[in-house]
Amino acid sequence: MRVEQISIFLENTGGRIAEVTTILSAASVNIRALSLADTTDFGVLRLIVDDNEAAEKALKDNGFSVGKTSVAAVAVEDKPGGLNRILILLAEADINVEYMYALQQSGDHAVMIFRFDNIDDAVKVLEKEGIRVYKASEVASL
Repeated sequence: MRVEQISIFLENTGGRIAEVTTILSAASVNIRALSLADTTDFGVLRLIVDDNEAAEKALKDNGFSVGKTSVAAVAVEDKPGGLNRILILLAEADINVEYMYALQQSGDHAVMIFRFDNIDDAVKVLEKEGIRVYKASEVASL
């Protein structure tokens, strides 16, 4: 139940994110979710897209450094304590959440992207507790 995320390393200068989105648009790649972390000199743009191969090729062809990471897309109940329940379960299982960001709202739950220190154990813990973890094919069609 892994979802492949691409990460693009960017100089922290004006217009660089627009350059990425222009390239992806021209390659007919749809962005499903994104997260941007920055420092003074550079940023890391993390993306969930509908076509990783096309995105990676288009970005690399245009000189961008692209990495791939396995993440999990998890259904989080849309109510007070929904996210807390998941974080408590993971903490009790000694699983670290390295980062997370929202993908979308869907009915009575949100879909969030999680990067764990041990994705296989995290998925087992969540599924054992009846928490939905999306397949990559499902995420691409959200």
